Amino acid sequence: MERMPVFVKIDEYEEVLSLLKTVRGKLDDAKGTLAKIHELKNEEDHHLEMWQNSLEEVEKKVDFIDHSLNEPERYQ
Repeated sequence: MERMPVFVKIDEYEEVLSLLKTVRGKLDDAKGTLAKIHELKNEEDHHLEMWQNSLEEVEKKVDFIDHSLNEPERYQ
């Protein structure tokens, strides 16, 4: 298949280049926003894991107290 030359007016060419520059800028902005969202999600996951661990600790202590009160001879 033979390639044919494409002719573009200079002002349209410059407009296309400007548009491409704008699109690239928007892509960079979107990447930055996505990276920030990912960072925030990681922080949130870390906090949720810490809260989960704290709740499990409290639950173990409550279970121990509950069993100690209901079966005191077992823990003496």
